[in-house]
Amino acid sequence: QVQLVESKGGLVQAGGSLRLSCAASGTIISINAMGWYRQAPGKQRELVADITNGRSTNYADSVKGRFTISRDNARNMVFLQMNSLKPEDTAVYYCNLRGYNNRGALEVWGQGTLVTVSS
Repeated sequence: QVQLVESKGGLVQAGGSLRLSCAASGTIISINAMGWYRQAPGKQRELVADITNGRSTNYADSVKGRFTISRDNARNMVFLQMNSLKPEDTAVYYCNLRGYNNRGALEVWGQGTLVTVSS
């Protein structure tokens, strides 16, 4: 069984920075992509950023230039460096993994971690 464990979020002032990490454990044959999604109160979950095995990245327009996603393939980890945070970044952030294990294709979600940005 593949599990994703995220670091704790937290409370940060507007303009501040926060770094999230996510580690995958379990039997994984290959990972196509890892990424971060977020869900604000009353809103749908949305993609924040993802990164493929080839290190191709994709960002939501709202975070471009402020957030950076990176991966450590050897440790099956993904990171999200968030700078110049804004109150509208407040949300529960979820780690996501898409890949394959010995049972076939899989998609796994983390438990979510709350990031609160105060104005």
